[in-house]
Amino acid sequence: MTAPAAALIGTAAALTTAPSAHATPTRTGTSAARTSGTPGPETLGDPVYPNLGNDGYRVSAYHLDLAYDATTHLVDATATLKIHTTQALSRFSLDALGLDIRAVRVGSRAATYEQVDEKLRITPARTLPAKCWVTVRVEYSADPRRALAHTGWVDTPDGFAVCCQPNSAHTVFPCNDHPSDKADFSFRLTVPNGLRGVATGSLVRTETLAGDRTAYTYRSREPMATELVQITVGDYVIKERQGPHGLPLRDVVPTARAEALEPALALTPGLVAWLEARLGAYPFETYGLLPCNSDNPEAFDFTGLETQTLTIYKPNYLLQEERRIASHMMHELVHSYFGNSVSPATWADLWLNEGHADFYGLLYRYERGWADSLGMTTLEARMKHTYALGDQWRHDWGAVAAPNAVNLFEGQRYLGGVLVLYALRNLVGEEAFNALERAFLDRYRDSSATTRDYIAVASEVSGQDLSGFLRDWLYGTRTPRMPGHPDWTVTPVKPSQSAPRRRRGSRHHDNSATL
Repeated sequence: MTAPAAALIGTAAALTTAPSAHATPTRTGTSAARTSGTPGPETLGDPVYPNLGNDGYRVSAYHLDLAYDATTHLVDATATLKIHTTQALSRFSLDALGLDIRAVRVGSRAATYEQVDEKLRITPARTLPAKCWVTVRVEYSADPRRALAHTGWVDTPDGFAVCCQPNSAHTVFPCNDHPSDKADFSFRLTVPNGLRGVATGSLVRTETLAGDRTAYTYRSREPMATELVQITVGDYVIKERQGPHGLPLRDVVPTARAEALEPALALTPGLVAWLEARLGAYPFETYGLLPCNSDNPEAFDFTGLETQTLTIYKPNYLLQEERRIASHMMHELVHSYFGNSVSPATWADLWLNEGHADFYGLLYRYERGWADSLGMTTLEARMKHTYALGDQWRHDWGAVAAPNAVNLFEGQRYLGGVLVLYALRNLVGEEAFNALERAFLDRYRDSSATTRDYIAVASEVSGQDLSGFLRDWLYGTRTPRMPGHPDWTVTPVKPSQSAPRRRRGSRHHDNSATL
């Protein structure tokens, strides 16, 4: 399921020592390569976060080497990136915030750099030719407790975890922080003996080091968006079990809570089996839960987050009985398909993640006869209630597929997305709907997809042009008629009604209907 450790270490070494570019420069002091390049754009043009990401190159691999000091709570780190230029670059940028940069090398040469706002601007010793491969090595340190405008760090009494969605991976490591630029990842985590370092993917090597330290090396088999990285250090025990078809399941559990959390962790095999019957084989090498070792209600502003192969949770949430947690556990598991395997090409496409996660999470709940937070026990009843709110939500939070940075995680991306999927299933029928869902996941596996891509697949598989139908549902200012329910009505908008006041934080997922 994973590459041998030797192959991984060889890859990491290659990232560190590779030459500056796979192109031969001229021997004159004013070479064309030196003079023809331009600075790479410091944006990928995301409609929600226009300053996020950088252009002029793409990242193919990251190797993150982090060492945690339990006395100071500081992290000493090196990030090594393998990039491929798409234009000649006299300068390029990475996203970075709150990182204390010590040195940058591009290939074998030291590079000059400056930190401006949330960008790390790097000027290589030589202009990088277009279409060349080059390694970038950034040495830095970080304080997980540092107060920033936004952060991906979760400080815990015995270490840390990370939760980077949507735009905070670059507070943990310098990167091209956008889901459209997925890459391979490997991690080496050095921690004091008595603590455990765990990351996304599979453990491929454990080293006993001097100074009572241990290094754990992980590799993700599949490419990953930066926002989905998980790195955690703490007093954890690893609990392993088998899922459907021999799928290895791995939970990372606070040692003192392992027994109390077992009933929740034991639910995962059944959840995976239920979802595989609908969406196909689980797309990664492992899955599991990370009940983060913190009881601080301010530690992070959501209940669970779908970091790849290892969903992070507030631990006390998982201490509840099954009917109160399993629907949301399904929500987060669905993200392994919609959001992780197939990532949103822009943050305006978030409804593809959250709408699908709530759709299948609610189906799972209602199949078991568990009432939702409104006391409803069928998807039809919940959709009729949501449909009545449709125009008000469009007024307050915009169209389903047209969010902004303020309302990105409001209910329109969750239940509003479910309503779109429900309307689509009513129109094309359950068989065609199930087929188009699988076709979309198969076509864009390990990559990113747009709302337009989803519409195209839906039209192709259903055999009818759905572009007008879905665009009305996704972008219209008024809620369309519901197929199969001509009697359903929409409550008139109250223009004076302001949007519901947000709770703390801008990234919380507590608008999920599965909670």
